[in-house]
Amino acid sequence: MMTKINQNSSTAHEKTLVVYSREECHLCQNMILALQNLQEQVSFDFQVIDIDANPELVALYGERIPVLMSSTNNQEICHYFLDLAALDDYLAKFR
Repeated sequence: MMTKINQNSSTAHEKTLVVYSREECHLCQNMILALQNLQEQVSFDFQVIDIDANPELVALYGERIPVLMSSTNNQEICHYFLDLAALDDYLAKFR
């Protein structure tokens, strides 16, 4: 008997992104809003992580936020502003 591998579950996980941000950051709010709007057209998920809750993340990112990353391999996609071309290039790997 052959077992069918569900490739969609791994693809869905790879299409999950992370936005490192902090409260009261207008650039962060702009990126999050742009990602939410883009979700109406493109299938992906993202989570927002407040760097101020983790001293290691503060040391790593400091003022260079927001940062949009892949959740699977920590590949930086863009920072400060949503780079639609870079995000499209990243998501194209999973189409």
